[in-house]
Amino acid sequence: MTPSRPPILADDPEGRSAAAEVLRAGGIVALPTDTVYGIACDLAAPGGIERLFSAKGRPSDRAIMLLLAEPAQASAIGLVGSAARLLGEAFWPGGLTLVLPARPDVRLPAALTAGRPTIGLRVPDHACPRALAAALGPMPATSANLSGQPDAADAQAVVDQLGDSVDLVLDGGPASGGPASTVVDCTTDRPGLLRAGAIDPARLAAELDAAGLPHDLPRSGSADVGR
Repeated sequence: MTPSRPPILADDPEGRSAAAEVLRAGGIVALPTDTVYGIACDLAAPGGIERLFSAKGRPSDRAIMLLLAEPAQASAIGLVGSAARLLGEAFWPGGLTLVLPARPDVRLPAALTAGRPTIGLRVPDHACPRALAAALGPMPATSANLSGQPDAADAQAVVDQLGDSVDLVLDGGPASGGPASTVVDCTTDRPGLLRAGAIDPARLAAELDAAGLPHDLPRSGSADVGR
């Protein structure tokens, strides 16, 4: 018997509208981002986070970030200090993930945060995930591949790896690839580097230095490879 495969729709207004309906109904959608293809769910959908983990075979002790439509959405989920606000305004949309203290008045699924009181947030430089996050709110997302396997660079690669563990695939053509986002810990008064990536940490340091904000980011490093 031929395995069932999810429908593939063009990443256009009609496709995004259909994707939003699938997400609201508790489904998993694969979509293009500014790096590789990702899979996402609706934060409000019961069991959605668990389905993301199951689709990837991802270890349950690894937290999942939220994609945002715009920097202003960050304050709905996390406590945004001066440094995080400055970095978000300067480098979003783009390859920067900020780890913030989760708001104590917002109940986030333990599966999303791996039980930690923090949350990773990013505004991607791609219209598709931003449009869905605008429709649904901050959106849990992770790369659209089996854990430990190569990233999916196009819609067919998503289907080949994940099959019917996703409910819909939005086809935005080949992904641009490139390095993963730079991750900065903004849970204390002195932001620090958790992972170097698409944005040279020295650029982040320069932005904070110019504003007179303390930090522990390196002030020199490799040339910037993206935004």
